[in-house]
Amino acid sequence: MQSDAFQDVTAALARLGGQRVWSLLVSVFGDLAQARGEAIDGPVLSAIMSEMGIRPEATRVALHRLRNDGWIASEKSGRTSRHSLTALGRTESAAASPRIYGTPVEDADDWHMVLTENGDANMRAQMHTKGFVLVMPRLYIGAASATPPNDAMVLTGETVPDWLRAQITPQNLTADYEALAPILADIDERLPRSAGISPLQSAVLRCLIVHNWRRIALKHPRLPRILYPENWAGTTCHVLVARLLYRFPRPHMSQITGP
Repeated sequence: MQSDAFQDVTAALARLGGQRVWSLLVSVFGDLAQARGEAIDGPVLSAIMSEMGIRPEATRVALHRLRNDGWIASEKSGRTSRHSLTALGRTESAAASPRIYGTPVEDADDWHMVLTENGDANMRAQMHTKGFVLVMPRLYIGAASATPPNDAMVLTGETVPDWLRAQITPQNLTADYEALAPILADIDERLPRSAGISPLQSAVLRCLIVHNWRRIALKHPRLPRILYPENWAGTTCHVLVARLLYRFPRPHMSQITGP
């Protein structure tokens, strides 16, 4: 049954590491109410978090933290609280969105290597922000669309040797991707259609998928698929995340009610 499958896969997603409540809320607002003027009413947020198995008191503490951090603003509308992203929250969410929601078909295979004048910490941070991965001191690799510094030497990439793929693959994140991939595959198999999934369940499923994908994917730059080993779990996750988010569209807040 669809309901049994939903309970099984959401429980599996919730069991993965990194399920801090404030971080879950960042994923919820980033996916469901990112645009200026969008908000989530308190009862709707309570229904979403309850369906994820989060206690009301934990949600209240997490909201308080995000308000103190300047991420969330809350106001009363009659007797109902309304929560929304602040300008800071919208800016940070928008900056992460291309990495989270970009589809694999958008990835071109073109890449280049860039040699910089210096290799200090500021340059490494700058190159990481631009989407490059450090290969060796002062030498970086990235998609052809990644913009190098004006004074850098740029070498267009062609054949990718296996040793280079192995070196630039984020090995410290591979175990996390390998834990996430079979759960996403299970969702793909057991919930092949959005029919029978309520707007509340769709919101919960999307947010848990986005959250578990976001917490890994944002830790490393997005490189062309050709630069990763064949059948790498990170690529598998990317394909499945894009497929599932398309299958379960973002519901409108007015459609979401309690279970």
